[in-house]
Amino acid sequence: MLVIGGGIVGLSTAYAITRAAPGTRVTVLEKEPGPARHQTGRNSGVVHSGIYYRPGSLKARYAVRGAAEMIKFCTEYGIAHAVTGKLIVATGREELPRLHALVQRGRENGIPVRELGAAQIAEYEPEVRGLAAIHVGTTAVCDFVAVARRLAEASGAEIRYGAQVVRIDRRPERGVAVRTARGDVVRGRVLVNCAGLHCDEVARLTGDEPEVRIVPFRGEYYELARPELVRGLVHPVPDPAFPFLGVHLTRGIDREVHIGPNAVPALAREGYGWGVVRPRDLAGTAAWPGTWRMGRRHWRYGVGELRRSVSKRAFAQAVRRLLPEVTEQDLVRATPGVRAQAVLRDGTLVDDFLIREGARAVHVLNAPSPAATASLPIGRDVARRALTVLGSA
Repeated sequence: MLVIGGGIVGLSTAYAITRAAPGTRVTVLEKEPGPARHQTGRNSGVVHSGIYYRPGSLKARYAVRGAAEMIKFCTEYGIAHAVTGKLIVATGREELPRLHALVQRGRENGIPVRELGAAQIAEYEPEVRGLAAIHVGTTAVCDFVAVARRLAEASGAEIRYGAQVVRIDRRPERGVAVRTARGDVVRGRVLVNCAGLHCDEVARLTGDEPEVRIVPFRGEYYELARPELVRGLVHPVPDPAFPFLGVHLTRGIDREVHIGPNAVPALAREGYGWGVVRPRDLAGTAAWPGTWRMGRRHWRYGVGELRRSVSKRAFAQAVRRLLPEVTEQDLVRATPGVRAQAVLRDGTLVDDFLIREGARAVHVLNAPSPAATASLPIGRDVARRALTVLGSA
């Protein structure tokens, strides 16, 4: 069995395969020199409760189950984590109906929530202001990079770093042969594509048409120079029209307070700054009809995100809606991330996890937040599909 991608989903899949089918030989191919170098290692470290996600969706089911399993995994293996709880705060009257809808959604997903009036917010966050809020006690933070490393060790799989996939030869009667940039050829009976930012490209290398394209969005973060202003996690009420949570405040396991991310188009799949431009990536994004349809549909939202990207003052203004004491001087640039957002041909942003199967292949084509939270149940699902494909090969 070949797994492409050494992020938390790929490593969780390898871990699940070796537990479900002991003796199965699994090789993980990761182009970077170590695990979790992209989406897994460049996020706010939140173990999401599942309150945001549509009841019955894969996101909802996997997040609720995955959050409990992630805390258990961290406890068992001594990985840094903390169950902090989270406030979701409405700062404008137009957000109150959406806040009340989140209360109902949380209850439908089996998540305990407490509704708070304006004065009660200070019980949890004395410096935060809002009209109303809800407290979600099951939200946590953890070190997802440490989780990925432990999954790699515990899986028993062969992990090959520096193994960038450049060609895939798939033959129904012989299995799959993968050539790396170094010229190595690795063979397996089934391929599992967990390539994240490059998953659609890997799918096309196998000969499967994924029917989506990855459009990269950079998330830019700041750290708070006065971390004492925030005790735990504070989120705004998200706009349900977008699969982004908005700028939020997160006290991580390092005790620092991370602010962000925003969401701006990246000029490369690994475009961690405006100066990183890869013409091939940019041309591929521009050639996909869904990119332009998405842009026409959501340009107003995009303008606001771009403004906060280029203007620290605008970013600070957004933060002050939740935390009035923040000044521009309190914001210190931190490590950015890039989200692998799958976009359909009609411009629809794929909101849920998207997993598809092909001949001798399983493709994970959309695994956005809360993928890290839900990585253990996602890994089992992908492993089950892969083993089914293996059994029928």
